[in-house]
Amino acid sequence: MSPFICKLFEDPRWFCAAALIVCFSISCHEYMHALVALKFGDDTAAEHGHLTLNPLRQMGVFSLIMLCLVGIAWGQVPVDYRKMRGRYAPSAVAAAGPLTNLVLGFLFLAGAFVLGKHSGESFALQMLCYGGVLNYLLCILNFLPLPGFDGGAIVQNLLPRLNWDRAEWVRGLSIILLLALFAGFDYLWKAALFFAEHTFELFQMIY
Repeated sequence: MSPFICKLFEDPRWFCAAALIVCFSISCHEYMHALVALKFGDDTAAEHGHLTLNPLRQMGVFSLIMLCLVGIAWGQVPVDYRKMRGRYAPSAVAAAGPLTNLVLGFLFLAGAFVLGKHSGESFALQMLCYGGVLNYLLCILNFLPLPGFDGGAIVQNLLPRLNWDRAEWVRGLSIILLLALFAGFDYLWKAALFFAEHTFELFQMIY
């Protein structure tokens, strides 16, 4: 069994809270994709009911099952770049998701900082910290310049001559990079922790 589902038996409260945070964070990410796409003239996601925080709509049943079983989840909203107004509209739509996670991570950690100052160690504090680091991780992960990720969509929009959708070398490179991504996932988590720690240092300077 995966470490994530083992938590269901070891600490059911942690498992449920963590799953809710993951669902909320991904749903916010996808909601902002849909909202910004609508602002730029593409109502595809809105017509398909993605202007919602409902994880069943934003993530789907299979993603939710995978979250519970192995701790991996995703979301996706349909977009039609042909409907969008503006040369860089696709980049704005793609960036909206991970930037939302960046803001959520900051807010989770701000809540953790305030709570820690007034009540000390608690389960709520632990989950706020988890939410902060998780959202920083989602931001970093989705900004990776790989096909299928938001960062890849931004690169494709800014450098259309790459023609990622058809280039065979890009597909091969993507497979290699995805394998490296899974192998180096711990480094991404450590990067998220690094930014979380520096966020707390920022709060210490301000407070």
